[in-house]
Amino acid sequence: MEKFYYEEIKQDKRTGARAGILHTPHGDILTPTYMPVGTQATVKGIMPRDLKESKSQIILANTYHLHMRPGDELVKKAGGLHKFMSWDRPILTDSGGFQVFSLAKLNKIKDEGVYFNSHVDGSLHFISPEKAMEIENNLGADIIMAFDQCSRYGADYAESKIAMERTLKWLDRCAISHKNENQALFPIVQGNVFKDLRLTSLKETLPYAKYGIGIGGLSVGEPKDIMYDVMDALLPYYPKNMPRYLMGVGSPDCLVEGVKRGIDMFDCVLATRIGRNGTALTSSGKIVVRNGKYKEDFTPLDAECDCYACKNYSKAYLRHLINVGEMMGGMMLSLHNITYLNKLMRDIREAILQDSFSEFCEEFYAKTNNTYK
Repeated sequence: MEKFYYEEIKQDKRTGARAGILHTPHGDILTPTYMPVGTQATVKGIMPRDLKESKSQIILANTYHLHMRPGDELVKKAGGLHKFMSWDRPILTDSGGFQVFSLAKLNKIKDEGVYFNSHVDGSLHFISPEKAMEIENNLGADIIMAFDQCSRYGADYAESKIAMERTLKWLDRCAISHKNENQALFPIVQGNVFKDLRLTSLKETLPYAKYGIGIGGLSVGEPKDIMYDVMDALLPYYPKNMPRYLMGVGSPDCLVEGVKRGIDMFDCVLATRIGRNGTALTSSGKIVVRNGKYKEDFTPLDAECDCYACKNYSKAYLRHLINVGEMMGGMMLSLHNITYLNKLMRDIREAILQDSFSEFCEEFYAKTNNTYK
């Protein structure tokens, strides 16, 4: 039996939605699933025990940030990410490609790799596909992503084509360099918002996709209807025997619409970022808790949620914490948001299994009053 393999359990009859199981050395992942983002080997403001309480199955860590600090060699000496951060469930690391292009200063992209200045101290660095694999091998996550070039939203066809073709060349080099059978390498489909580039990228990527495939470069500024249109074009061409991972997407409506279009895995910093700023994702829609209307609201954030925050605290108290800058406020809202998204994915999965996913979608938008769109 292989260490990594995917089982499709149920396919929705009316959409591309499906329920499955991704088997990994650190446990099974029931799909579709949402992955909380632990950029610096921790999900910001949330204890690992609370992540487990929220029913998080897998978390994501960031290759670029961990390479900068504390260094992937140090993580390797500690026994890899699982031991370093004391997390015994699956971990996925991105390739660092997006951060090199979006965070690093003065990056210069060439066929051999990317030269860039660190956002931390300005020091000069170079990451090639081979180096990215070395870093990710050192970090030791269960699932690792190939090094790719993400073209910006608004890039013209020629620029997007160059980035897509370079991603394919880099993928070949990643596949040659990756030797660790305890890590599953996912390639990444690029092509910006151009359907023919996306389809070419998918076709050329499939020979390298053994365990799963990533869809990158969406949700970087384009309107949602354009993102959905691109996803609709890709849906008929996905392989059935592996998970599809839509990278960097995590708003509730995008999770629902992504599953509808055949996506199995999602990640995003949205849940914790907006939580720290006083916004909650709930079963009845988005709530900006810091607003004055909640000053004397002594009800929980979400009556349908069983997270620690909802079981113990009112909107009024959480608003107070946020508005006076107490860190517990952001921690509680972040924990709630991740718990909500995990429950949303479990409910979606159950609806697929019960042949009621389309009805679930209608009810979701009715209950949330389209506040997530």
